[in-house]
Amino acid sequence: MNWKVFVFFSLFISLNITIDAQTATDSLHHANADTLDIIDLLHKIVSGKNRIQKTTEEARGKVHASLVPAVGVTLQTGFVINLTGNLAFYTSKEKKQNLSSIFATVAYTGKGQLLVPIISNIWTRNNKYNFIGNWHFLKYNEVTYGLGGNTNNNTANQLTYNTFRFYEQVSQKIGKELFAGVGYMLDQHGRITQSGNADGSASDLTKYGLDSNTVSSGLAFQLLYDDRRNSINPDRGTYVQFRYRTSFEWLGSTNNWQSVLIDARKFIPWGNKGKNILALWSYNWFVTSGRVPYLDLPSVGWDMYYNTGRGYVQSRFRASSMFYQEAEYRFGISRNNFLGGVVFANNGFYGNWPSGKISNVNLGYGAGIRILFNKHSQTNVAIDYAFGRNGSQGIFVNLGEVF
Repeated sequence: MNWKVFVFFSLFISLNITIDAQTATDSLHHANADTLDIIDLLHKIVSGKNRIQKTTEEARGKVHASLVPAVGVTLQTGFVINLTGNLAFYTSKEKKQNLSSIFATVAYTGKGQLLVPIISNIWTRNNKYNFIGNWHFLKYNEVTYGLGGNTNNNTANQLTYNTFRFYEQVSQKIGKELFAGVGYMLDQHGRITQSGNADGSASDLTKYGLDSNTVSSGLAFQLLYDDRRNSINPDRGTYVQFRYRTSFEWLGSTNNWQSVLIDARKFIPWGNKGKNILALWSYNWFVTSGRVPYLDLPSVGWDMYYNTGRGYVQSRFRASSMFYQEAEYRFGISRNNFLGGVVFANNGFYGNWPSGKISNVNLGYGAGIRILFNKHSQTNVAIDYAFGRNGSQGIFVNLGEVF
C-alpha cells in the first residue's frame, strides 16, 4: 500500500490457528523441507534449533496467519506505527480450490492520520461463490495536485477529511472459472477542507466544486474470470474483472453517477522450472456519466489494495479516466525460496480536466526484494524502491505481492 511504506521493520510474528478449513491437496505452491521462511529463521535464532518442517499437505486444517508490527517512514504519512496482518485458508480440500484471504491494518502516523482498512477475498467450497469485501475508516490528510496527468508540484493542495468505505460483492460461478455478481458500494467523506494551491492559483478542487461532505451509495455489477489458485502470490493464471458501479441520490448519494472498472492480470511462468514469473497488469477506471465527488474520482494509489503507481505518492494523479499498465518480472535468488527479487515498470494515462484529453504518459519503474514470510500461504514481504517523473521516488512495501 502506498501509505504503508516502511524504512525498516521492527518485528515479525507468524501464527497458525486451527479451524475447520482444510488446505487444498494440490496447491500450486508446495512448502517442503528445503523451503525457509521468516518464522523458521526466527525459531532457529531463538532456540538454536531448526524448526520441524511441515509440507503444505501436512498443514491441513490450519489458518495461516501473518502478523507484522512495524515502524517507519512513508511518502504519504511521514512517521508511522503500523500493525498489518493477513489470514490465508482454503474452505475445502478440492484439487482446484482457490485460496481465501483477509488483510487488515491499523496504523497511526506522525501527521495524525488513523488508517483501518480490512480487505477480504473469500471462496466457498468448490469456488461456487466468491465474496469480496473492502472496508476502511480513515482520518486522513493528503496532498492533491489537481485533475489530470499533466499537473505539477506548484499545484500541491493539502486536503484533510474523514472517510468511511463499505464495499461487499458476491459472485456466483456461471461457467468454468467465470463468475457474475452484484454488490453494494458506499463511500462517505466528511469534514473536507483544503489549504489551497502552493502557488496561490485557484485549485482544480475549487473549480470542480468543493463539498464539505459527500456520499456515494449504489449498486455494482460485475463479471469475473479468475483461474488463479493463490491470489496472494500467483504462480500462473489469469484474472479479469469488469465492474459497473452506480451511485443514486435515492440511495443517499450526493449525485447520480456511474463508472466502469476493467482490471486484467496475467501471470506467466518464465524459466527456472516455473519459479520465475512474468506478471502483467492493466487497470482501467473511468467515469461514464454524472458528476463524481472529487475524492471518489479515479486516482493513483486508490485501487482495492492501494498499490497502483509505484514511484508516486498516493493521489498524485486524479482524473475522470485512468488507464494504467504495469509489468513485473519476479525471480528467485536463494535455493531455499527465502529470498527473491523483482524488476518492474508502469505507466499511467489520465484524462485532463475539463477537456478530457488524455495526458502524456507518466512512467514509474524500480526494483525490489522478496522475503518469504509464510511458506504455506506463500506470503512475501515485498520491499521495492521506485522512481517516477519530476524526481518522485521512494520505498514501497507490502505484505503480499503488489498484484
